[in-house]
Amino acid sequence: MSNPNIEQFSAVQKANVEVLVALMRTAFQGMEQLAALNISATRELFNNSVTGTQQLMNVKDPQELVRVNNPLSHPNIQKMMEYSRSVYDLMTQMQKEVTTVMESSYNNFSRTASSAIEKTSANAPVGGDVFAATMKSLLNATNQAFEKMQGISRQMAEITEANIQAASSATTKAVSSTAAAPRAKK
Repeated sequence: MSNPNIEQFSAVQKANVEVLVALMRTAFQGMEQLAALNISATRELFNNSVTGTQQLMNVKDPQELVRVNNPLSHPNIQKMMEYSRSVYDLMTQMQKEVTTVMESSYNNFSRTASSAIEKTSANAPVGGDVFAATMKSLLNATNQAFEKMQGISRQMAEITEANIQAASSATTKAVSSTAAAPRAKK
């Protein structure tokens, strides 16, 4: 004969392990993607440095030195913005995956708790319905709080996205006007 409490405990532990495994997979995938992004950015920086050094080594007069050195002395803001945007996109993707796992886990918890409350209230002795009503009220309050947290999280993501778009637009305009300024002097 099996013990229902042990079976329930085992099921809860199994669900918790599955959530933890899903979160760890998301974290490892994110770390792999970030490492690949960093390797790519480092490779590009290295290649640009080598190319710039080779160009400087081939300089024969001061005018050519100014022409070659000018692009090398100014960091490529556009590339830095692309890198920042890629990191932001990666973090946003990971946050969405973690949120999905957590929402699923919370929904399972909520269903299990509701079911347990219903079963307990059906078999409860006199006065047990007060306990069940209290537990239902607590579960409803928890559900409302979770929904509000989700809403706040979505709003924060939207605000962050809008700020990044504004910064990217401002940087693009600044780079365009900076690039156009030397041409206007000629």
